[in-house]
Amino acid sequence: MPRTDDARPIGAEEAADHASAPPDDVASLKHAIEQEIDALRADVGGSTPARVARPFPAAVPARDTPAAAPRHGTSGGGTGQEENHGARRPAAGTGDGGDPWAYLTAALPAVPLATALLAPVWDDGKGEEGAALVDFVIMAGNRVRSAEWLEPLGVLAGRRLLAVRPGAASAGLIEALARVLRTGRPLHGWALDYTERREGRLRRVQLLCDAAACGDRVLVTWRPALTEADLLTSDAQKLVSLGWGNWDLLSGATRWSDGLHRIFRTAPGRTWSLTELCDALLPEDVPRFAQCVRALLAGADTPWTRIRFVVGDEVRTLDVLGRPLAGTDGRSWSIHLVARDLTPQMRSLQRLEETRKETEVLRRQAAAEREVAAQLREALLPTHSAQLAEAGMTVAAAYLPSEREAAVGGDWYKCRLLPDGRVLLAIGDASGHGLNAVARMAQQRHALAGLAQTGADPGAMATWLNQLMCGDPTALTATTVVGCIDHRVLCWASAGHPPPVLRRGGGASLLPRDHAGPLLGLIPGYAYETSTVPLQPDDLLLLYTDGLIERRDEDIEDSLDGLVRSLAREGPLSPEETIDDLVSAHAVAGLEDDACLLALRID
Repeated sequence: MPRTDDARPIGAEEAADHASAPPDDVASLKHAIEQEIDALRADVGGSTPARVARPFPAAVPARDTPAAAPRHGTSGGGTGQEENHGARRPAAGTGDGGDPWAYLTAALPAVPLATALLAPVWDDGKGEEGAALVDFVIMAGNRVRSAEWLEPLGVLAGRRLLAVRPGAASAGLIEALARVLRTGRPLHGWALDYTERREGRLRRVQLLCDAAACGDRVLVTWRPALTEADLLTSDAQKLVSLGWGNWDLLSGATRWSDGLHRIFRTAPGRTWSLTELCDALLPEDVPRFAQCVRALLAGADTPWTRIRFVVGDEVRTLDVLGRPLAGTDGRSWSIHLVARDLTPQMRSLQRLEETRKETEVLRRQAAAEREVAAQLREALLPTHSAQLAEAGMTVAAAYLPSEREAAVGGDWYKCRLLPDGRVLLAIGDASGHGLNAVARMAQQRHALAGLAQTGADPGAMATWLNQLMCGDPTALTATTVVGCIDHRVLCWASAGHPPPVLRRGGGASLLPRDHAGPLLGLIPGYAYETSTVPLQPDDLLLLYTDGLIERRDEDIEDSLDGLVRSLAREGPLSPEETIDDLVSAHAVAGLEDDACLLALRID
């Protein structure tokens, strides 16, 4: 737990209470962090003995000695021998009267970066006021390569820089170093995009340059902007959405990896302090982050902790792992955090949960629709009436859904005794599926029942039903067979529907369909014709919808022939047995559309 301002120890009970209640708001958390850091700095600053800094030896003014930078005129550069002669290394001095350039040159091999001491070349050969700096001569260097294909400058001492690094001119390096000499202001991390043609092909490397004036010379270092390890690390961070940062509590310095910059969408070099990180916390996650920071400040590692931050206009979910760097006294002086961005996974889980909820809603809607459809089926497709048996007829019916879970669709039938003694026999198929088809089916079925009360013949009933549908802009097309049996004579009309099958004796045949008309709802004012068929005892009529005979891989006429043959083989079966056999046969083959069957036998 962050220390209080006073230095007295916290009692066990007080510490337990303090540890069990991490800050639950951003302001309290930031205050606790600042208190702990201030206390740490005060303790370290008061207990560390003061050190007397040993001053760096004063710079010795450049002397006009042979070791000074050679002055070359604009006419040329001279020969390589002249350059080597002008760049002769100064002899190393001994004792306090030694040559400072010799000391500097001797120290260059200890520098871990590619380093060179450069002397300017002026276009007037003297460097007087108004002269232009046109090149540099390599006075000394170490043997570290700034790129694997570039020679170390330590082996090129005495040569001009543009002669060994021709790409420096186009990269602006000469001008940048000239500004260092002219202004005295050093370069820090100056980006150099160096390109050179070597062995017939172009080579490029991105370097970072640091330079400072040393009298009338320039000390320069080069380092790769990104090493191969840096590139691999950056790729790995991007691949796994990982990043890390380090917070030095004593100096306040903060270092972030490229991955952490990507996670928090900050520019390279723009890092957040611990208190700035607190400002981005989602309020609900402040206690979790407070507990994590408290453990780190106390010198304990923390496990992966899921914490959400508000970055820009979105919430990012991170798994955070912490490790402190502690001194011999056990107190943390630096904190290292690793963050794994789970935002894409959380979005996927959120979308998955939304999809699951939508699926559940659809499942419930489908279940409700099936329940409603089942109830409508019982209401709209009842079994045959006992009145038909008294009229000397036996009837059986069945509805076959193409999908097991579907209860009813647009297929329907009607069979009832009319007040005038006739028996109404009808079957139809309204376009579509589901409750919409059920609604259209109910409309057509009830309309036909009302029309039948007028005493009209089947042709007139089909004509009026067609006119009714043509006048309704919401209605779709439909097919139907409407028939009436009066004194064992069937009078029937067809509107785009398959013809009934008549089984008589040991054979079966389709009823003639020359008079069949178009679909209902297609042609306004169309007058449907009728046809009559005398019936005999034991005759069986089968009415059906097209779902019974339609197959994608079979012609409709072939399917009709197959239905006729199957009925001819049935023998003297009852309507119920006939329906059961047809249902069993098509249950094996499967249906591609809903089907409705109605069988009537003359007793």
